[in-house]
Amino acid sequence: MYEKTKQLIDVYLKENVFPGVSFSFLKNGVGEAETKGLAQIFPEKEQLTNQLLFDVASLTKVICTTTVVLQLMEEGLVQLDNPIKEYYPVFGDPTITIRHLLTHTGDINTYIENRDSLSQEELITAYNQVRSGEQLGKVSKYTDTGTILLGLMLEEILQKPAVAIFQERVLIPLQMTSSCFLPDDPSKTVPTEVHPARGLIRGQTHDPKAFVLAERAGNAGLFTNLTDLEKFVTMYLNKGIYDGLQFLQEATILELLKDHSFAENHPRSLGWDLKKGTDGTMYLFHTGYTGTFILMDILSQEAFIFLSNRVHPVDKRAEYIEKRNQLIQLYLEEKEKTAHV
Repeated sequence: MYEKTKQLIDVYLKENVFPGVSFSFLKNGVGEAETKGLAQIFPEKEQLTNQLLFDVASLTKVICTTTVVLQLMEEGLVQLDNPIKEYYPVFGDPTITIRHLLTHTGDINTYIENRDSLSQEELITAYNQVRSGEQLGKVSKYTDTGTILLGLMLEEILQKPAVAIFQERVLIPLQMTSSCFLPDDPSKTVPTEVHPARGLIRGQTHDPKAFVLAERAGNAGLFTNLTDLEKFVTMYLNKGIYDGLQFLQEATILELLKDHSFAENHPRSLGWDLKKGTDGTMYLFHTGYTGTFILMDILSQEAFIFLSNRVHPVDKRAEYIEKRNQLIQLYLEEKEKTAHV
């Protein structure tokens, strides 16, 4: 399945675009997965295995935060076009809605002075004070702030720390038994960057904001592996059904294939990015800074899950993004060709 795509992954592995990779192609309920390369190359080499957990960074946004917001919408506890302030009263801006945050159209001034030196409480206070700009609802600009605020909103509504909510409402029902937040055993995780201040980051969240927010982070912090991610993605491909149970409504899943941003520059779904194939197929797509992505074709029940530790030991972001985009393009070309055979 997707031989050219697999060959290109091997090329990137040899070129050290990433030390190790774990990926899966899903098609009509059948998965083909491979894990190869190294989990760690500094301070010593360590082989990557299926059991090790990747820090999937911003995939946390769609796997956890977006999923729970969608659940609360189905339960009638939140309304998409209501201000977040209605559900999270300490937030200062009354104009920013749930839709704005899910579609990155809040035009939020995200600069926080001395951000990385703030305590958890100080950082939360700073986020409570951010404001929208003149392009509110008009332009989509990706930011972590939206899911950080949505995570805080979920805490207010459900009266639990964000990671407890994600555990209870996502990981446990989907039997993602290996996945966790704030791992207690770093040796079970894949290392990320060798950071100038933090040293080798292993078993701690790579994202600096989620690292400080810890159990209250809605933007990053999930550690997971291919086996567990296949469960999450299979639920989506089955239009909300997992293990015979309706985890999300079919109408909710299908609604995600539409542009919900109304932005002038970039169409976005709720939480998810939208990627359009050359044949017109609309894919749900999301990336993680550490070198991860999920790409799903809901209607044909196909997906590409990709986990790498591309920030280890050094973060070469621009080079990786160019290669990643080439990889995705090749996959789409192969997929579309096989669809017409």
